[in-house]
Amino acid sequence: MTQPVRAALLALPLLAVAASPPPPKVPTSAEIVAGAPASAWAAVPAQDLLVIDLDNGRRVAIALMPAFVPVHVANIRALARAGWFGGTTINRVQDNYVTQWGDATGKKQLPPGIVAPSPAEYERPLAGLAFRAMPYRDAYAAGAGHVGGWPVASDGRLAWLTHCYAMVGVGRGLAPDTGTGAELYAVIGHAPRHLDRNIATVGRVLEGMDALTDLPRGTEALGFYSAGASRPTIRAARLAADMPAGARPAFEIMKSDAAAFAAWVKARANRKDEFFIRPAGAVDICNALPPARAKPAE
Repeated sequence: MTQPVRAALLALPLLAVAASPPPPKVPTSAEIVAGAPASAWAAVPAQDLLVIDLDNGRRVAIALMPAFVPVHVANIRALARAGWFGGTTINRVQDNYVTQWGDATGKKQLPPGIVAPSPAEYERPLAGLAFRAMPYRDAYAAGAGHVGGWPVASDGRLAWLTHCYAMVGVGRGLAPDTGTGAELYAVIGHAPRHLDRNIATVGRVLEGMDALTDLPRGTEALGFYSAGASRPTIRAARLAADMPAGARPAFEIMKSDAAAFAAWVKARANRKDEFFIRPAGAVDICNALPPARAKPAE
């Protein structure tokens, strides 16, 4: 190559090598929830919101599910409206399992009309429910998914609410006893799915799980408090519908038929944000409890 040719080539402008564009950012499940439109949320009816005030100033709010357990929910409403829960106590706190409350003496008279459901309200026909199955296997049922804002499992014929963290069930004795709703518990640990279809599941804690998990563990078998031990007391339990409008808490649960919810479930199963190396490609029903939030101020 002659000197003039070499000089001409060196004089040519340098061409920038185009960098590959970064891959599009995949929204996280939290970002999907934060960006969900108002239409993706459904308000919890005030008559289906049980508000429990403890003597230590803490509050627990529980959404009830009458479509699955109508008799139990009717009982709980009647107990709340009669002021029956006031003065009852938390009697059991078993680590990684449940916090349970009710009348420790077993002698407090129930209001008129309170009955233990027969047959048991452990399951209901799947027909007539807007069941949206998740495309992931379930260890305890043929399938799992959602009805409204609730976690549900099904065998294709029957459907039932699942025992997940923060879900609320009805304490009972041995069968045929099904419990009345005067004794309730909340799951505070790993999901005890073996209880599905063996105990009535009536609701879900939307606020105050910290109040239930922070309590001292019981020292007796199954986490019960020993006789004479100090027990947290329920100061009052009311339906939100019976509280003054200005003091009434309000919550929303994401609709399972909303586009944002479908995106949220997919994101939960296929975590692709900066932290995750290998997405699981699956999600357990108890890791897909529909997002809930305090209702935004209007």
